[in-house]
Amino acid sequence: MLKLLFPLASLLLLPVLSTSWAHVIMALSLLVLMSLFFMHFSVSSSMLCSSWLMDSMSAPLIALTLWVSLLMIMASYQILQKAQQPKAFLFTVLSLLFILILSFIANDLISFYILFESSLVPTLFLILFWGYQPERLQAGMYLMLYTITASLPLLMALLSIYSTSGHLFMFSLTPAASFSTSSSFSLLCWLACMMAFFVKMPMYMFHLWLPKAHVEAPVSGSMILAGVLLKLGAYGILRLSALAVSMNLLLSTIITPLSMVGGCICSLICIRQTDIKSLIAYSSVGHMALLLAGALTNTKWGWYGALVMMLAHGVCSSALFALANMMYESTKTRSIMLSKGMLNILPAASMWWFLMAAGNMAAPPTMNLLGEILLLTSILSSSVTYWAPIALMCFLAGVYSLHLFTSSQHGAPSAFLMPQPYFSMRNWSTIFLHAAPLYTLFLKMEIFTVWT
Repeated sequence: MLKLLFPLASLLLLPVLSTSWAHVIMALSLLVLMSLFFMHFSVSSSMLCSSWLMDSMSAPLIALTLWVSLLMIMASYQILQKAQQPKAFLFTVLSLLFILILSFIANDLISFYILFESSLVPTLFLILFWGYQPERLQAGMYLMLYTITASLPLLMALLSIYSTSGHLFMFSLTPAASFSTSSSFSLLCWLACMMAFFVKMPMYMFHLWLPKAHVEAPVSGSMILAGVLLKLGAYGILRLSALAVSMNLLLSTIITPLSMVGGCICSLICIRQTDIKSLIAYSSVGHMALLLAGALTNTKWGWYGALVMMLAHGVCSSALFALANMMYESTKTRSIMLSKGMLNILPAASMWWFLMAAGNMAAPPTMNLLGEILLLTSILSSSVTYWAPIALMCFLAGVYSLHLFTSSQHGAPSAFLMPQPYFSMRNWSTIFLHAAPLYTLFLKMEIFTVWT
């Protein structure tokens, strides 16, 4: 693992030593190739030591983090063209990348908590310094208040586990170390422990910070937020689920119905959105509701489906935000009502919009389809009464994905806009590198289903 960490740490010096984004992109490309090698190696064995962990669950997420970070730099080229502090931007992005990778390989729960919270600082800087609107201050406040407030009970729960077991090494803790009874107090303690991850995903009712942050963030902030940061909450749920399986099953009877209903409500909210970025953000909440319900079933299929959905949604939502930004740079608006008839102007871009919208609604042959099959099967195995919200969520996913595509691509172009061609080779490469893993990795799904 140190073979990956040392080049990554030295990568933080590149924005100081060089103003060329090409150098950073080339260095990140090499690290992506290294991470793919580690991901392939982790299928047959796990690299576990006293400080760092690399197994077949963290390795794909590290590869996803490097991949999305590379693409978000490619998609943010206008920051360099307009001289909007490009060195500071690169340093912020690379610092966030370093923190996220350390979070995914942390072996100690308190180290994971510190890194989990540290990821908020570069994200806040991206929103405040490179955001679009004056409301970005309110969006940053929402982000910090929601996540930090929910994380304090997690810190108290970790201190309680430490006082009971004497250490916080993730793989030496006995199951239910601090939650050995099935009392109501233990259930409340476990709910408080998991609340930080529910807000980070986010779960419905704690999701208000997400659309606000997405709308005000630059394209890089939206891509890393939807692509990786939301997955940090799901990763924490999967890692801590082994500590108290009985508590998790009790908690699922409360959280899963709320998650299913919340997913249906967010899917309905998506249909009435007029802002493209807001629609994509609310669709993320609906997908995370399905992921949360599957992860809490404590079944192998549920955990496999959660990991596959994390990777598929990370790539697909990042591509949708990149496409939305490209359209914004061309038309200077994010309104679905005004951005019409793009099929007549840029048919090549419409092809990518269709492919990404199909991935967002879990059409074959995408990774999203396999992830949803695994998640739906695990949820129905826990209770067949969930068939109604599941059917509604799947139907509405197709409705708002097709609504996004048809509203923006079909119809007569608006007379109020003079859209400029935006599908340059850089933009084409950015979307192609999103679509390639989304439509090809379903052929190699065994690398994501061997970590339990």
